[in-house]
Amino acid sequence: MTPATLQSALAAVGYLADDALAMALTLGDMLGRPVLLEGEAGVGKTEVAKALAEARAARLIRLQCYEGLDAGQALYEWNYQRQLLAIRAREGENPDAVEELIFSERYLLKRPLLEAITQAEPPVLLIDEIDRADEAFEAYLLEVLSDFQITVPELGTIRATARPFVVLTSNGTRELSDALRRRCLYAYVDYPDAERERAIVLARLPHVEAELAGQAARFVRALRAESLEKTPGIAETLDWVAALAGLGVRDVAADPETVLATLGCLLKTEPDLRSVTIEVVARLAGKAA
Repeated sequence: MTPATLQSALAAVGYLADDALAMALTLGDMLGRPVLLEGEAGVGKTEVAKALAEARAARLIRLQCYEGLDAGQALYEWNYQRQLLAIRAREGENPDAVEELIFSERYLLKRPLLEAITQAEPPVLLIDEIDRADEAFEAYLLEVLSDFQITVPELGTIRATARPFVVLTSNGTRELSDALRRRCLYAYVDYPDAERERAIVLARLPHVEAELAGQAARFVRALRAESLEKTPGIAETLDWVAALAGLGVRDVAADPETVLATLGCLLKTEPDLRSVTIEVVARLAGKAA
């Protein structure tokens, strides 16, 4: 698959990838390497993996990272309750036979990483917000990404039957290790320019008039240049445009009061809402018109 054909496949499922992102994903597929997507929250990094899975007709397996995530929660766990029930039900039987039974795959709870490497067809494995996990978890992850195999002491080494396409995302809340970065191809996902955001709006909200979509994209782009605590992402733009269209707004400059009243779709903190006054709305709407 070439970058151009991948862009077309992603566009068909509603994701408009730029040239750099399409090249990184194509090379990741070609070389069998994970792709690390870095960028601000809300730019659509998670949506890349979702769209890629849909475009490839592949299963999406998602590991949401967070502080304190450990290998057991990401790799596998034993179903202790079922094991205890099995032990009680087989009291008096050969202990070795019971042990062999309860430490079989039947009692293994597969978490996302093990689930991903045991699929018959290559899935898309999304490791979301890897920067929220700690460095100890990165060490476990490096082993999986290097060999695509997981060792379960009671069962042995489980190797990938179909190598997953791995997408990692990071919001840059902490610096990732050099070892992790070396194992990945890299792409920085930025906020789209106004024209591409307009195209995204029209792709996701085909009922919206093209003029309103263009004005909204230019308004949001100008809004992102303001001093805000939380910059609105693409999902917020889509919510806002849907709200405007639902309220019958066709021109943001002609109805600043409604625009101001709907800013809760874009701005998610009280200081940001207070800072964007009717005067600011009029100024930004003037730029967007």
